[in-house]
Amino acid sequence: MKNSVRLWRPVLGAQRRAFSSSARRLDNYAFIGLGQMGYQMARNLQAKLPPSDIIRVFDINKAAAEKLVQAMKTQQVGGAAVQVARDAGDAARDADTVITCLPEPKHVKAAYEGILSAYDALQNGDTRPQPRLFIDCSTIDPTSSRNVANAVSTALPDGRGSFVDAPMSGGVVGATAGTLTFMLGAPQSLLGRIEPILLRMGKRVLHCGPQGAGLSAKLANNYLLAIENIATAEAMNLGVKWGLDPKVLASVINVSTGKCWPSEVNNPVPGVVETAPASRDYAGGFGIGLMRKDLRLAMLAAREAGAELPLAEKASEVYETAEAEERCKGRDFSVVYRWLGGKK
Repeated sequence: MKNSVRLWRPVLGAQRRAFSSSARRLDNYAFIGLGQMGYQMARNLQAKLPPSDIIRVFDINKAAAEKLVQAMKTQQVGGAAVQVARDAGDAARDADTVITCLPEPKHVKAAYEGILSAYDALQNGDTRPQPRLFIDCSTIDPTSSRNVANAVSTALPDGRGSFVDAPMSGGVVGATAGTLTFMLGAPQSLLGRIEPILLRMGKRVLHCGPQGAGLSAKLANNYLLAIENIATAEAMNLGVKWGLDPKVLASVINVSTGKCWPSEVNNPVPGVVETAPASRDYAGGFGIGLMRKDLRLAMLAAREAGAELPLAEKASEVYETAEAEERCKGRDFSVVYRWLGGKK
C-alpha cells in the first residue's frame, strides 16, 4: 500500500465521522499564501468550517489578506471566524492546522522558518490535545519538501508536528469551484485527519505514498503535460498549414491515438474549444511561467533520481523563449501555438 495511489472519495458515513455533531473543541487554522489559488482555497475552507473555529490568514501582499477577510465577512453565512495575521509566525502560532500555498521552494522555506521560530517559546508549554498539522499545497521539488519536513520534526519532536505535501490540480477555476484534486504525500495514519480538511477545498484526494510522494506525482504529471502541450501545438499548426480546418483536425485527434488534455480540453488553436484560454486571447488558465517553473522542478527531481528526460531541455527552451516574447508573456501555456506562428 505504501507506494500505491489511493483515491479517497467522500462518502456519507465518512463525513459523519469527520464532522461529528458531538462536543468538539475549537480548532484554529492558519492559511499562508493568498495568490490566485490560495485566495480561493482559503475562501472555501473558511466558508465550510463551523463558526466555532478560527482561521488566521497571511500574505506578504497585505492588501490581498485584507480583501479576503472583507469578502469573507461580507459574504459569510456561517463559516469560521477570520483574522489577518501580522506574519507567517503570527498566523501559525496558535494553529492546530497550518496550510501553505506558495510560489517557489525559497518561499516555502522562508515561511516555515518564520513559523518554527514562533514556536520556540512554546516548546515546554504547548499542551494542545492533538499534534500540529502542516499541509503544504505548494508545487516545489520533493527534496526541498523533505528538508522542510525534517525541520518540522526537529522543531516539534515526539510527534508534536507533522508536515505533509498536497499539491493540487484544477487551476484557478477548480480552486474557485472547490473541485481541486489533491495529490497527497503523507503517512497512512494521518489520512483520516487530512482528508476532511482537503475536501473542504476540493473534490478528491489521491494518496500517493509517504511525505514527498504527492509532489513526485504532480511533477511527473506536469512534465507529461508540458510535452503534450507542445506536441499538440505543433500538430495543430502542421495540420492548419496543410490546409486542414482546425476543428476537423481536433475532432480527428480526439477520437484517435493522439487524444490528450491539451487537444480535447485546452486546445491551443483559437476557436476550436470555446472555453479554452486560446479562445480568449490565451488569458487565464495555467500560466506559461508556472509551466516553465514546474518543468524546471521536474528536471531537478529527475536528476536527483537518476531518471533520463531526453525531451526536457528542448521543452524548457521552448517555454523560456516563448515566455520572453511580449505577445506570449503572462498567457496560458498553450500560447506556444502563437509562438510557433500558428494561424487563427
